Amino acid sequence: MRLVILGGPGAGKGTQGKLLCDNLGIPWIATGEIFRGAIAADTALGNQAKPYVEQGELVPDTIAIEFIRDRLSQPDAAQGWLLDGYPRTAFQAEELDFLLQDMGQRLDWAIWLDAPVEVLMQRSLERSRDDDAPQIIRRRIDLFHQRTIPITGYYKPQEKLLRVDADRPLEAVQEDLLAQLKAPQP
Repeated sequence: MRLVILGGPGAGKGTQGKLLCDNLGIPWIATGEIFRGAIAADTALGNQAKPYVEQGELVPDTIAIEFIRDRLSQPDAAQGWLLDGYPRTAFQAEELDFLLQDMGQRLDWAIWLDAPVEVLMQRSLERSRDDDAPQIIRRRIDLFHQRTIPITGYYKPQEKLLRVDADRPLEAVQEDLLAQLKAPQP
């Protein structure tokens, strides 16, 4: 199964994505982790992404798609994957479709973990990452509403959008996800 998971910072993308991947037996591919790893390793792509990541801005599409192409080409992703953190704009969603077509793959579902802004702020502030200062979190939430929410309008007409209420206990969200994907319950 090939999935993307959408949601604002603190919606539970990482938590739910990892659980879902464990349940489905597919790799969890988090672009944030890929970017941070490439920055730490001082790679050419990492150095291009670094100033954007440090400011809480979106990594430019031309850089991000190269990270995605490289990762989806790896053997563990041949039978399926879950992308966390990409696409973040409708343009990126379209670029992902073109990339997948070029690779002989197709996206099965876009999962939207929907949670109120207050919940996103509270959850994000409770995390302890260095880049989670209140002004950076606010910027990420603003960017999410400006750029990422329109993705739902891209996937909905394709009948590939699954909306899940993320303002519930972890287990309830995961059960809902598995049920909507018609996947076996653990």
